[in-house]
Amino acid sequence: MIQKKPTFIQSMSFAIKGLRIALEEKHVRLDFLIAVLVSAAGFYFQITHTEWLICILLFGLVTGLEVMNTAIERFVDMVQPDWDEKAGKVKDLSAGAVLCASIFAAIGGILIFGKYILALF
Repeated sequence: MIQKKPTFIQSMSFAIKGLRIALEEKHVRLDFLIAVLVSAAGFYFQITHTEWLICILLFGLVTGLEVMNTAIERFVDMVQPDWDEKAGKVKDLSAGAVLCASIFAAIGGILIFGKYILALF
């Protein structure tokens, strides 16, 4: 049987459902908490529009990769429920992508907020 293509509204509802599922993960919630804290600092220090743009892009990059990492880990667990070296490497690579983005996001945060924090002293 041929399935019909979902409507835009249906596709959006699937994506929202995916975000709800992702928010069950502690690391995704931690990413959102960090985004809220960094945003509070941005309002406090009145960062520039360009700095806001960079922060928002970094929030999206890290959080999006975290959601993708969660999907990959769940898929690997479904396909290979028992421990397997190759499956473990796939999961490690996925987690490594999140770590890499997080390190660069932290560096970006230091470059953006460092001057504001130093100005307090």
